[in-house]
Amino acid sequence: MTRRAGVSEATATVDDRAPELQAGRVGRPHGLDGSFYVTGPRPRLLTLGTSVTVAGRTVAIVRRAGTEQRPIVRLRGVEDRSAAEALRGHALTVEPRQAPGLAEGEWWAHELEGCEVVDGDRLLGIVSRLIELPSCEALEVKRPEGGEPLLVPMVKDAIRRVEPSEGRIEVNLDFLALADPSLQAEDRPKRRGPS
Repeated sequence: MTRRAGVSEATATVDDRAPELQAGRVGRPHGLDGSFYVTGPRPRLLTLGTSVTVAGRTVAIVRRAGTEQRPIVRLRGVEDRSAAEALRGHALTVEPRQAPGLAEGEWWAHELEGCEVVDGDRLLGIVSRLIELPSCEALEVKRPEGGEPLLVPMVKDAIRRVEPSEGRIEVNLDFLALADPSLQAEDRPKRRGPS
C-alpha cells in the first residue's frame, strides 16, 4: 500500500480479481505456542481475526503482538514452535476483500504496477513495481528506451495525479530534475564534495 498526503483522489476499490496482497513472510518462531515474527510486514493486513493464506492453506490470525515494525502473530492450527518453524520463509497473503478499506489518496501496490507514467504528453515509462525507501515509497519506472529505471518518490511534489483506473500517473519532471531532455546524465552539474 502506498499513501501520498495532500492529494485528492478517489479511494481505490477492492476488486475480487485483484491478486492477493502480501502481508509479510513467516519469520523465526517466538516462544513455544506457535507464534512467530513476521518479516517484511504490512501491519494493516495483520489484524486479529484476519484470514491469511500460508503454505496453501487459509487460517485465521489468533494472536497479534509485537510492534508495527516487528509484529508477532500466531495462526489457528499452528500450536507449537516446530509447526511455526516448518512455515518459516512462506508468504502470508490476504484476499483483497479481507483487506481494510483505504483512505483517500491511498493505493495498493498492484493497482499502480503497469500504469503509464507521464508528464503532460511525454511518456516516461511504465511502473514495474513499488519500492520501499527509508524515507518514502517510490515507483520504479521502466523507461521505453531501456537503461536504468527511473525512481519516482511518492511525494506530493513529484506526483501530480494518480488514476489507477485509467492506468495513468502524472508526475512533475521539474521536481525530478528531468524537465530538460537535452540534459543527459553526464552533462548535469555534479555536486562537489569537500576538498
